[in-house]
Amino acid sequence: MKKNVITFICAVIIAVSAFAAGSREPEKVQNMQSGIKFELCGIDEVKKALTDQAFTVIDARSSDSYMGWSINGDKLRGHIPGAVDFSYTWPVSPYDNNKNLEKETREEVINQALKNKNILKTKNLIVYDTNGKDAQKVAEFLYSIGYKNIKIFNAAEWINAKNEVKQYPNYKLLLPPEVVYNYIQTGTGETLDKNINYKIFNVAWGEIEQSGYLEGHIPGAVHVNTDWFEPKEIGWMLADDAHLEKLMLKLGISSSDGAIITGPEPMAAARFAVILTYLGVKDVRVLNGALIDWVQAGYALSKENILPKAISSFGARVPVRENIIDTIEETQANLKKEKGYVLIDNRTPEEYSGKISGYSYHDKAGRIKGAVFGYAGKKSSSSMSYYRNIDKTMRNGYEILNMLKTCGIDTKNKMSFMCGSGWRAAEVLWYMRVMGFENVSLYSDGWIGWSNRGLPSIKGE
Repeated sequence: MKKNVITFICAVIIAVSAFAAGSREPEKVQNMQSGIKFELCGIDEVKKALTDQAFTVIDARSSDSYMGWSINGDKLRGHIPGAVDFSYTWPVSPYDNNKNLEKETREEVINQALKNKNILKTKNLIVYDTNGKDAQKVAEFLYSIGYKNIKIFNAAEWINAKNEVKQYPNYKLLLPPEVVYNYIQTGTGETLDKNINYKIFNVAWGEIEQSGYLEGHIPGAVHVNTDWFEPKEIGWMLADDAHLEKLMLKLGISSSDGAIITGPEPMAAARFAVILTYLGVKDVRVLNGALIDWVQAGYALSKENILPKAISSFGARVPVRENIIDTIEETQANLKKEKGYVLIDNRTPEEYSGKISGYSYHDKAGRIKGAVFGYAGKKSSSSMSYYRNIDKTMRNGYEILNMLKTCGIDTKNKMSFMCGSGWRAAEVLWYMRVMGFENVSLYSDGWIGWSNRGLPSIKGE
């Protein structure tokens, strides 16, 4: 990872900063309304549609609302069971058709998402929100690209009638921008423990001047260079526990603290979040959607250099939660088990088959025998397109689980996730925890660590 992504990350920061400079008010950016009137429907029609394959019911709110958060006082904390998500923000989210890892246009990404969610032109569509705005925007967007059979539903009726609502089991692990902003302003935030001091970090490769930190970051966030926990001297593998504990002291993080992890790239944020969880930080959260979601929510980025305040003791013997990160030896032992365990390889198809290594600094290609392909990106070793929406928020969790099922993965097993060196797999691991899976771990050293030792590997489809 590392230097492979730094140019791309800086480009993202510059693009997001430009977007932020253009507007601080989401409504002005997202106003797509043209006065088209769509037929309204009621609860009975929605209930019938949820059991009729000719219909697709769509949640038009943010992905944060869909997973369980109450945004701006929304009483629908989660989603109507059986509904898919297509946020009103996606058609206007910052996206560069020319500078993206998969070399796909916005239209291609959106069309793939629509297909994945069974939002087809042959379907009857019911689009809902709770504010009378989001569903109209999504309906108008769909109408503009050729969809015709569209109705709108006010989901406040669903709540008032006390109908069932579903949430992701651990949605609180991914914070929406609104909660982070409220914490910065007031010291409190939904689901955040008032007795815990939460420290905010911006995680990216490179020192402050290289990383894009000074181009814009979440206010109050301390910069963390990924080389600090994955030193070049050991091939950008995860440092040992003693090194990691010293880093905690340098950054002022103790076992009794909370941490809110942000940055331009969700992979890096998730990687650091898993490390903090492993070491024993009391409450670790990740900002959903990275800087893109923050800016699109209407919040400003800061260019202030925030320095950490070092401490003398972590407050616990590390690691506190050692089971969340697997060593090579533990992975070898687990692979010998006949059942109850699966090693999931979150790399591109070409990396998995051994056609390429995926890294400029590593030339060995192949895969670990026994590892099961589990998707990541399509072409780039820095991409997570199969696990994200266009705005870098977490993809619909049910879609993720169905995708793993198509790979032959039984989620009842202990699942260990791996990639090249731990970044991509860490993001997948975090999303699986959001979906309620606790019997999960990260094989941190990944393919690079495995192949550097000359351990058994294979190639081929």
